[in-house]
Amino acid sequence: MKEVVVIGAGKIGSTIAEMLAATGDYRVTVVDRSAEQLGAMGLSGQVATLELDIGAKGELEKVLAGKFAVLSAAPFHLTTRIAEAAAAAGVHYLDLTEDVASTRRVKELARGSRTAFIPQCGLAPGFISIVANDLASRFDTLESVRMRVGALPQYPSNALNYNLTWSTDGVINEYCEPCEAIVEGELVEVPPLEEREEFSLDGVTYEAFNTSGGLGTLAETLKGKVRTLNYRTIRYPGHAAIMKALLNDLGLRHRRDVLKDIFESALPATMQDVVIVFVTVSGRKNGRLLQETYANKIYSQRVGAVVHSAIQITTASGICAVLDMLADGSLPAKGFVRQEDIALDTFLANRFGRAYAQHEVASRLAS
Repeated sequence: MKEVVVIGAGKIGSTIAEMLAATGDYRVTVVDRSAEQLGAMGLSGQVATLELDIGAKGELEKVLAGKFAVLSAAPFHLTTRIAEAAAAAGVHYLDLTEDVASTRRVKELARGSRTAFIPQCGLAPGFISIVANDLASRFDTLESVRMRVGALPQYPSNALNYNLTWSTDGVINEYCEPCEAIVEGELVEVPPLEEREEFSLDGVTYEAFNTSGGLGTLAETLKGKVRTLNYRTIRYPGHAAIMKALLNDLGLRHRRDVLKDIFESALPATMQDVVIVFVTVSGRKNGRLLQETYANKIYSQRVGAVVHSAIQITTASGICAVLDMLADGSLPAKGFVRQEDIALDTFLANRFGRAYAQHEVASRLAS
């Protein structure tokens, strides 16, 4: 049995802990500075909890000593602190961050490390990079890779057409920070909330626009190999225009704490959500210009007695599958590991990765 530490007792952290503990293969400790948050998880006695301020010098390192891995489900601004503690304690490190600067620091820490550092193990960045790289590998040469992901309410009921399904800090960060893309073969930064497009899937119209971090390390991996590479977040039409008014016209990009308070006071959370994964790759095979598309929808579902949202299921399944593959030797045990280093078939065959595979099969059968 491998001992792991999960940092963060929120919706995603508690789901990760629940999934891992249920296998009987992992002894899980969840760490959070809030005793109230730890108590609200409602998990079985199989999961240990520890109230701790991870910012206290040397305290997290003590907790990690002798453990197999630490999984960060904490806000993005704590990513580097947790990664540095993992490096000091000599344990494997996995996270869910979409923050570009944090991932650069993780990559630095991985240089010469005797343990694995695997950032961006969630949905986007994460699973979407695994899918995109798999599609791209089927072509002789690449023209474009377009990646679209959204976590949306099934039943939108406000002007934003949105409910809180993910970290509020994370959503605001990806709406505000510059976005990486490859344009005409060059790696560039493009502004968030721009380059809006509309598309339809299963009879529903969506919009998509630039947000930060979703490409993960794929932009660096495919630089020089593709003409166009971009990532955009999927929302219902009208969302981007309102967000641009809030962030740009009202200046709330410079007062993120105010925007966070507004969101959490006015936008209800929902467990009735849907995650959409939509990746299109074009390129040449045997001299012919062809296109391949991966489209998948994952809905909230009941696991045992508890209903888990789609974003909980997809995000937690992603990082749990990567941990499982690390534990069974399917992934490198040291250094920096990219999501695109993970084979899609191996991921989908994993007991946690099947959360995606089952829905992919169902969608193909229904089409």
